[in-house]
Amino acid sequence: MSANSAVSDWSTLFRLGNNLTGVFGVFLGSIVAVGGIPEDMILQTTVLHASSVLFFMCSWNALNDIYDFEIDIINRPDRPLPDGRISLKNAKIATAITMISSMASLIFCYYLVSTSELDEGLRISDWYPSIVIWALALTLLINYEFPFGLRLKDKGLPGNIAISISVGLVVVFGSSAALQPFNMKAWSLFFVGIFYNTSREIIKDVEDMEGDLGRNTLAMRIGADNARTTAWVMSILALASILLPFATGIFPPLHVVLVIPAVMTLMMVKGKIILGEDKAASSMLKKSMLLCLAALLTSSVL
Repeated sequence: MSANSAVSDWSTLFRLGNNLTGVFGVFLGSIVAVGGIPEDMILQTTVLHASSVLFFMCSWNALNDIYDFEIDIINRPDRPLPDGRISLKNAKIATAITMISSMASLIFCYYLVSTSELDEGLRISDWYPSIVIWALALTLLINYEFPFGLRLKDKGLPGNIAISISVGLVVVFGSSAALQPFNMKAWSLFFVGIFYNTSREIIKDVEDMEGDLGRNTLAMRIGADNARTTAWVMSILALASILLPFATGIFPPLHVVLVIPAVMTLMMVKGKIILGEDKAASSMLKKSMLLCLAALLTSSVL
């Protein structure tokens, strides 16, 4: 096996491309919290938090493939584990190493904050919620993936919501890196991310119904049409989560114009759902979410 092939296989196992969204989420939360590009110590803590998320997501994704090994032999035989390009033993070692690396990044961040001279108004106690957020993400991982947990992965909608909460937590983790764990703008993004991602997760489960025989996804439990209806309800909640922060003054009300492209795209999703065009609906949800995040980021730094 060539070095390039090995790198590609590990990248596939860890889903590095998807993990970069987690890194982006941390920086997004930090930028929104400080109202601009973080500098000095806050930049360093943001980088360490982003590293912690990157390693955590690598561990989560590798663990997912380990537990799905038997299923992937049938559904995804091209994946590195069922194809034998990476052994289960090495995958388990890599899972442990990346999780330890995630913890190490957080420990080093604590050392940095505790030994630095903080700006006026900032306290080390403002960083402590980072530990809680990380622990909550680990709890979600255990109860989503492990058979001795709640195994939310096989519980339909609760599993979709668990994944979405973990996605939303990344932004709050970023605001905590900026020593502003209770920043309302970051928490607004948290709820936007939950509803968008839950809607998209449900639609993706509908797309995967043929290959998910034996799995207990929401689509398999209540049928494709009912699952699509649930996805649309989540989309409506996403719309509410976009507009409410402007109505309550968390974001400047005049800046609501910035989210119009995201709202218009989101409203178009309903037609795709009604027609059963799941792939198009999933794509439009992703596009709308990205437009929304860009708009809220712009509003935060103006």
